[in-house]
Amino acid sequence: VGHCHPDIVKAAHEQNQLLNTNSRYLHDNLVDYAERLSKTLPEKLCTFYFLNSGSEANDLALRLARQYTKHEDVIVLDHAYHGHLTSLIDISPYKFRNLEGQKEWVHVAPVPDTYRGLYREDHEDAVTAYANEVKLIIERAHERGRKIAAFFVESLPSVGGQIIPPAGYFQKVAEHVHKAGGIFIADEIQVGFGRVGKHFWAFQLQGEDFIPDIVTMGKPIGNGHPIACVATTKEVEEAFAATGVEYFNTFGGNPVSCAVGLAVLDVIEKECLQAHATEVGNFLMNLLHEQQIKHPIIGDVR
Repeated sequence: VGHCHPDIVKAAHEQNQLLNTNSRYLHDNLVDYAERLSKTLPEKLCTFYFLNSGSEANDLALRLARQYTKHEDVIVLDHAYHGHLTSLIDISPYKFRNLEGQKEWVHVAPVPDTYRGLYREDHEDAVTAYANEVKLIIERAHERGRKIAAFFVESLPSVGGQIIPPAGYFQKVAEHVHKAGGIFIADEIQVGFGRVGKHFWAFQLQGEDFIPDIVTMGKPIGNGHPIACVATTKEVEEAFAATGVEYFNTFGGNPVSCAVGLAVLDVIEKECLQAHATEVGNFLMNLLHEQQIKHPIIGDVR
């Protein structure tokens, strides 16, 4: 919402003056923020874990998926980057290819890029073709006695080149993944909070019928203040709680972070930033498309 936005600075400062404590102490801000955030998401995603960073959020999502499914393996897209923790470097081809390589429990699917990818705009059904690549990965994993815990994907692959997956791709992939006993994790750390304009969450570009099992948030959630979140279903949360090992995060969901989170949502709403993203985005895209007509060297605009 902009560097040092006065509303965000004020919210942090005021809460700091009143109380800033670890999250063992209950505070209204935590509940207020969870309720407010839940209004932006499908009803099914009704359980929230608060953390300090996107990497923490993705690591927890991985733990939730494994506990719920009792499986280990993860499918990711090529070029993906999901964070800097060891567990996330392991599922980030963008990183692990330059480090220790691909772990046995990691499977890499092609990016659903209809411009430069495996199946392009001229393909009769690129959506099904890309989803079938995931199905093939699952089948090969099963042949080796391995089981899929999750399909872990950024709703709009960013490191891979700002790819917008064709509508319907997530639905078809989720079908294959759920059939294999896995769950669908949407990483919204870079692309959430109205940045795509048309919707508040980038996964919603796939259509109203698509709901991930887990959504992770970071970066824009606190406008630079360290706060992150994992949103999931009651079923996933209950399986996680059944271990008896409670999830605890010293400062995840502390009063100041939640005050900041609430202020960010206020600013997005008050300043109509989602509509602004749509308007400015369309304006820029139209001008770039005009340039594309003039210059054959421009292959794609996104």
